[in-house]
This record gives sequence, structure tokens and C-alpha cells, in this order.
Amino acid sequence: MKVALVHDYLKEYGGAERVLEQFHRLWPEAPIFTLVYLPDFLGPHRQRLSSWSVKPIISAKFPFLAKLISPLRILAPLLFSRLDLSDYDLVMVSATGAYNPNLVKTKKGTHFCYCHTPPRYLYGLPTSRNWQKHWWIRFPAKIINRFLKRIDFLSAQKTDYFIANSQNTAARIKKFYRREARVIYPPVELPVKLGFSQSDAGRYFLAGGRLARAKRIDLAIKACSELNIPLKIFGRAFAGYEKELRQMAGPLVQFLGEVTEEQKAELLANCRAYLFPAEEEDFGIAPVEAMAAGKPVIALRQGGVRETVVENKTGIFFDRPSVDSLKEAIKRFEKIEAKAGFRPKDCLSRASKFGSERFLKEIRLATSFPLKKLL
Repeated sequence: MKVALVHDYLKEYGGAERVLEQFHRLWPEAPIFTLVYLPDFLGPHRQRLSSWSVKPIISAKFPFLAKLISPLRILAPLLFSRLDLSDYDLVMVSATGAYNPNLVKTKKGTHFCYCHTPPRYLYGLPTSRNWQKHWWIRFPAKIINRFLKRIDFLSAQKTDYFIANSQNTAARIKKFYRREARVIYPPVELPVKLGFSQSDAGRYFLAGGRLARAKRIDLAIKACSELNIPLKIFGRAFAGYEKELRQMAGPLVQFLGEVTEEQKAELLANCRAYLFPAEEEDFGIAPVEAMAAGKPVIALRQGGVRETVVENKTGIFFDRPSVDSLKEAIKRFEKIEAKAGFRPKDCLSRASKFGSERFLKEIRLATSFPLKKLL
């Protein structure tokens, strides 16, 4: 079977790219079509993609391409619509909500979309950048977004089969696109062994990943700084936002930058708990990774994390995206920790339901039955 993979763009390595990596594992010969491919920005994850057959629509030699990721939303519909993949027996689109990759040309019955979320900036969800900060950007952006919203709806109708990464995202697909979606949770790599040696094991809280504004890392920084407890943060932020985060951080907050998978595993294995204050997160792979390391999660009660964390068993929730609400949750966590605590085996058991082998099996089933029916 001739398979093609499509992804919005490749400039970061996060949850969506982990899913794409599993698609590549399932179909290793499939080319990966993407609008932009900038491997130099992938940091320690660059080698994970080095053997892939990536086919960018825009050459990396295009001037200032790295700074044009957001403005390219205007041209992306035209560029994807010119991509003809009708010769392929299966086209799997990994839609992160950045562009409109579902506009690619396919033959009927072959077009699958694994949707991480409809575009957050079009539907009033928290976004990575505060694009409404300045009026001279806010006014034209609203006009452009109205046009892009119409295109986004039409592109969603081109998809033959929708797969959502969570019930949360499936509800958005139903609301915004009027389409039904099958839910297949993203894959999480489960650790082979735990228990790295580290001098400050069990003393710090951990947060991190892609340090975008919607992740609300600022809440974790302020809460831990005010409570005077150690916090380690891994991941890369946009230049301006990282400066903001560092300015609000107390002396016990440590920024680690981007880390390898091995370093992240060590950080998770030795933390007290993983802080996840993200607003309206689509699914949230990081909390599952924390549970896979046997660690509980303290999360904002919004988005996909409500489908993964079991309250008072593998973590606790706080109800408002505020510093005081998170501080209260941390204090509740410490009281539980001082008594019976959270059992690592409960966290591991919960995480095991989201393993990569389960993901691959469900994707195989989802993509084979419709094709057999057509044949």
C-alpha cells in the first residue's frame, strides 16, 4: 500500500511530532509532506528525524523562514491545496491546528486526519502568542481569521475519516466542523526501568515541554516561588516569553533548556510531582509521561488531562488558572504526600493504557477497515 504522511510544519518537537514519529514507525517508507522543515531548530531531537524522507513545500533556504511560521497561515491554504497526493492509497494528515493540511488533493476514501486540535487561534482557545496585545495587529488579524475560519471549515469537509487525540478534541471537531471523530489517544513511551541516581531526588517539582503562553508555566513559577519550593523547568520558549518567565522566577526555580529523552526520564523519575497548569490542553502527553515514571500530576482541571489523570489516585486538580488556586493544590498534595502519598504502581498502571503499541494497533485497525470496504 502506498502511504503518504502530511504534517503542518516541522520546527519543534512536541506531542504532535511524537505522534508523527509513530506514524513513521508504522509506515517507514512513507514520505512526509510538510509546509516547512527546519531541523536546526529541533535541538537534541534533530537526530530522531534525520533518516526520514521529509518533503517540505517551502525550501529552508527561503529568507527569514523561521520567523514566518505565523504569517504563513495566509499562504498555507493555497500551498497545501496545490499538493496532489491522489496517487497514494492512504494519506494520513497529522493536523496540529497551525495550518490547513487537509486541503491536499487525495482520491476518495483514502484521506485520514489525526486531529490534535482545530486551530486554537480561530476558535477562541488560548494560544502560544498573545496576538491580540496590539491593536494594529488585532484589527487586521480578526479580518484575516474570519477568512481563514471559513477555509478551515471547508478543509475539514475534505477529510474522509477523522481521528481525534481525545474526547476533548472530538467535541471540538463536532462543534466546529460538524463531523464525527473516532478517538485514539496519542502514544506515550513507557519506561523500561526507573530509579536514576540524583542528589536532589524527591525534592523538586517539575514542569516543562513547549513553553508557550497557553501552557501557563508562569503559574507554576509564581506558585513555587511564593511557596519557596524548588521547581525545575525543561523546554524551549519563544525568546521574548522566556525572558518574562525568568524575570518572575524566584531563586529556587531552575531553567534547564531543551533536554534529551534520557535527561527528561531522569528528571521525571526523581521529581516529587509534575505540574501541568496548561489551559484547555488538547490532550497532554506530558502528564501521562509523568505517570509512566510513577509520579503524580498536579493539573488545571481543563482539557484532555481530565481524561488521563485520576483524581486523588494519580494526581490532583485545581479549578482556576490562578497562582492561589495552584498554591492551594500544592498544599493539598503535600498533605497527601505526608500521609499515604500516591502509589507509583497506580500511576504506572494508568499510564500503561496509553502505550505506543496500543496506539499502533488502533491506528492499524482504523485505517484498514474502511480501505477493505472500498476494495
